[in-house]
Amino acid sequence: MTSSATVPASSRQLMTELQSVGLRLQDPTAGAASRRGGAGPSDHKAVTIDGVTIMVPVHTSTAWHSPFVAQAPDGTGRSALMRGTIPIASISFPKAPRFYALQTLEGIPYSHIATLHGADVLATTVLQTCIRYESRKKTCKFCSIGQSLAAGRTVARKTPEQLAEVARAAVLLDGVRHMVLTTGTPPTPDRGAAILCESAFAIRAAVDLPIQAQCEPPDDDRWFERMKAAGIDTLGMHLEVVTPAVRERIMPGKASVPLSRYMESFKAAVAVFGRGQVSTYILAGLGDTAEAILSISRELIELGVYPFVVPFVPISGTPLEDHPAPSPAFMQSILQPLGAMLNAAGMRSSDIKAGCGKCGACSSLATYEREAALAADGATS
Repeated sequence: MTSSATVPASSRQLMTELQSVGLRLQDPTAGAASRRGGAGPSDHKAVTIDGVTIMVPVHTSTAWHSPFVAQAPDGTGRSALMRGTIPIASISFPKAPRFYALQTLEGIPYSHIATLHGADVLATTVLQTCIRYESRKKTCKFCSIGQSLAAGRTVARKTPEQLAEVARAAVLLDGVRHMVLTTGTPPTPDRGAAILCESAFAIRAAVDLPIQAQCEPPDDDRWFERMKAAGIDTLGMHLEVVTPAVRERIMPGKASVPLSRYMESFKAAVAVFGRGQVSTYILAGLGDTAEAILSISRELIELGVYPFVVPFVPISGTPLEDHPAPSPAFMQSILQPLGAMLNAAGMRSSDIKAGCGKCGACSSLATYEREAALAADGATS
């Protein structure tokens, strides 16, 4: 894969635009299957531009009206990307992974246990239920964690043995390089840390695969040591929204965990996992201003936390399905200065051992980060 350091400015801008406005497909079956519903990034399809694979919305109302259209792939697997009637780029789609053709002894398809994200990342939601999602008054209004379970595309609880089996196959058959374990929040003080520990321990016993775990801050910071000892390399605790009033409106249940508790947890987690190995997901476009996102990003970077800022995607079937996606200009107003901040702090996505920040497919942040690095190198040469 070509380093995003070599991506020209025109392609960087194109990636930012595609992730905001989405893409229409002449051939929806091209490449690996798109993903609908579920936890984490959804209603997306993996698209490769200039050697960099990003996730682009294809099933959202915004995407249905996108000016961008991908023509059916030619004999070489390349597709012409059109803006209206004008061809503007050549793109491709990662192939369906080979491990998707397998199933467990119980007859469960491997794709119901873990899925391929981007080009080389295995991801799964260990627990597909969540105390936040089960209450209309508490649910995060952007979340679709229950959709894939209701549609029969996943199982409610993946066992450690199942995860280990699929992870080993994904590494051997498809060259997967790291794995993301996320979870719905259970009604326990550990916020899911316990099931992430047992899952990671089983996976690392089966295959040498770097792992990121993702959960809400557990009540006891000692869980961070336990997670590290279980074989978890990096940790994600996701703010999603950063302004208190917007948090209350968008995710009333999760907002009961105050920002101050997140900051305490980040500090404790960095002490265990190391600078740059703790990250947080921030969804731009839900009401936070660019200034608010950049302000808290500065605080996070000072703590040693990587702020992974991604454009909000209005997922079908959620309360925010008609909420507008952020404009490319708004995303650039955040990602460009944030990339410079990360570079100045010496915090690189490429140095993250596993997880969303390392993958980078759901945001064009890494291309801005490396643009800043090139600019700094040029200024000092």
